[in-house]
Amino acid sequence: LGQPVYFQTPEVVGVHLSGDLPEGTTATDLTLRITEMLREAKVVGKFVEFYGEGAAKLSLADRATVANMAPEYGATMGFFPVDEKSLDYLRLTGRDEAQIERVKSYYQAQGMFGIPLKGQIDYSVNLELDISTIVPCVSGPKRPQDRIEVPALKTRFNSLLEMPTAEGGFGIAKEDLRKKVRVKEPVAAGGRDEPSGGLSNLSGDGAIPMNEAEMVTNRPATPSRSLPKDPAQLPEITHGQVLIAAITSCTNTSNPSVMIAAGLVARKAREKGLKVNELVKTSLGPGSRVVTDYLEETDLQKDLDALGFNLVGYGCTTCIGNSGPLDPAIEAAIKEGNVVGASVLSGNRNFEARVHGALKASFLMSPPLVVAYALAGTVNIDLSNDAIGTGSDGQPVYLKDIWPSNEEIETLVLSGLKPEMFCKKYGDLDAANPEWNAIQSSTGDIYGWDEESTYIQSPPFFEGFSMQSGEIGALDDLRPLAIAGDSITTDHISPAGAIKEDGPAGRHLNEKGVEKKDFNSFGSRRGNDRIMTRGTFANVRFKNKMADGKEGGYTKLMPEGTPMDIFDAAQEYKKRGTGLIVIAGEDYGMGSSRDWAAKGTALLGVKAVVAKSFERIHRSNLIGMGVLPFQFPEGFSDESLGLTGEETFSLLGLSEGIQPGQTVTMAIVSPDGSQQTVDLTLRIDTDIEIEYYRHGGILQYVLRDILSES
Repeated sequence: LGQPVYFQTPEVVGVHLSGDLPEGTTATDLTLRITEMLREAKVVGKFVEFYGEGAAKLSLADRATVANMAPEYGATMGFFPVDEKSLDYLRLTGRDEAQIERVKSYYQAQGMFGIPLKGQIDYSVNLELDISTIVPCVSGPKRPQDRIEVPALKTRFNSLLEMPTAEGGFGIAKEDLRKKVRVKEPVAAGGRDEPSGGLSNLSGDGAIPMNEAEMVTNRPATPSRSLPKDPAQLPEITHGQVLIAAITSCTNTSNPSVMIAAGLVARKAREKGLKVNELVKTSLGPGSRVVTDYLEETDLQKDLDALGFNLVGYGCTTCIGNSGPLDPAIEAAIKEGNVVGASVLSGNRNFEARVHGALKASFLMSPPLVVAYALAGTVNIDLSNDAIGTGSDGQPVYLKDIWPSNEEIETLVLSGLKPEMFCKKYGDLDAANPEWNAIQSSTGDIYGWDEESTYIQSPPFFEGFSMQSGEIGALDDLRPLAIAGDSITTDHISPAGAIKEDGPAGRHLNEKGVEKKDFNSFGSRRGNDRIMTRGTFANVRFKNKMADGKEGGYTKLMPEGTPMDIFDAAQEYKKRGTGLIVIAGEDYGMGSSRDWAAKGTALLGVKAVVAKSFERIHRSNLIGMGVLPFQFPEGFSDESLGLTGEETFSLLGLSEGIQPGQTVTMAIVSPDGSQQTVDLTLRIDTDIEIEYYRHGGILQYVLRDILSES
């Protein structure tokens, strides 16, 4: 939009790294430990700089793995200074020496070349981490910071099964802990493709082309299978069953060491005669096409293919919710038995229902561990002691039997990764994708909106637009749309993944004549506000305290107390001219910087969000859409105030003279007429954000600015 990024001068947290990564551990293990550590240190809104001899020893790919998880540990950025290893990476990716020398000279002239040692730089806060203490680990099942060491996963998962949902568990009754549910029909590898066709044949080798609908939903074609004579031959699903195993995300698949390690685990598993359970939907979705080149150069792609980790495309797949559906028989069994199915992925985020709406547990881990857990077929296992499976010789196979050494990994990285691969793939981006270039598009200065389109519609953000900005005033008699707890992510708020047929968005598509098989995903329809607004707060795991324990996009229309979908309630409040408010706990808006988390909130008619704390990006986005964020004082929450959702809320003292961070009184009126007040902090942090809010949002501000100049 041509606007500078405004933010308060941040604290800089220095993380001193010492030691060396131990044999058998990966950059992913280090990253998950750092994510856990920095979440505990509360680095939201802060810069994090890694320094020390341990940082200097890490490869640039390992450093990038750590730095790219900054949104997950809450920082504005994670930073490793430029040094000789940075220049080595430029050489590896095909840059010429003159360009590399220019980079070095620039940073030297700025006094910024090289990674500082302890004591050379003063930081706002110093943290210590000895990376020689890192061990193989995973994170989950609902947040990236909830790290679990591999030997402890079995015990932790079983404790979570019985733990009440209000405490972060799954609330499974003791008598149901060992429940098994048999699928009613044959399954086709969880819904993944077979060698006969699908995205694994993007190179054109497949005999059966994939149609458009299959490609956009990331569900490859699956040949039908005949029912076996004995239904007892059909597989059973239990708690902890791995149903999705995905080597995915920009962070881990951009690191050659962990990708080579995954290929080596697959190779050694094949040599032992191990196979992936038929219930597991496997996929390989790297962020770069160079990954395919070096996996083929090292002959590891065929080993991954043999275990079902076929290429499904390049870019955001399972990590962002584009996992595609599971086999219908599997989904039916999960629902029938209330089974806590699991996904294992090498992604950044595992928030509730992000990966797949039917799976309640998602664990982040390194690519080689993804392969290992896919082979085991369950997360209810201690991979340090329990056998993964039985080899072709009838002997048990353990993780140590198929885990590659650091030397094996490094040897193949050095032989398989070459500068010419980067030059060939990215030297001429205009010609890199002929299929994309062949797509017909509209021309002209004005876009021709199609009123019948269910994919893209003229956005409503400028309806009633004029050159006159609005006036800031009190927000009175707001009704709560939702009262939520801690760690509400942008995945809870913003539409993502599959569209449910029985939800407001699904019903809207049905009314437009779209069949369920063509619903596609919210992500594919993000250009249509009619779909996206109907999906806001509609995550199947969203817990609104006003919905009497029912998970999903539900609330009560007040003052009647009528249960209904959040979208439908918002529409009724709009007819009544009633403004809305959302009440929440800690870390509201954590996760991806989904713009629709703020857009959908605004279009539902929400005027303010009051939370115990906000994640940086979502707080900023709310203001950018004309929604005011407020923060409770320490010790206050919906619970301490005894809120039920029946109250009305007024935010007093808002006027044209508001200031960043000022105190605003919230008056709360209960149905019996009793009142209480609480002083909130207005989380407008800069003067420019006041202007954005006055104009109704950043879009209106920018348009008025452009028109006034012209």
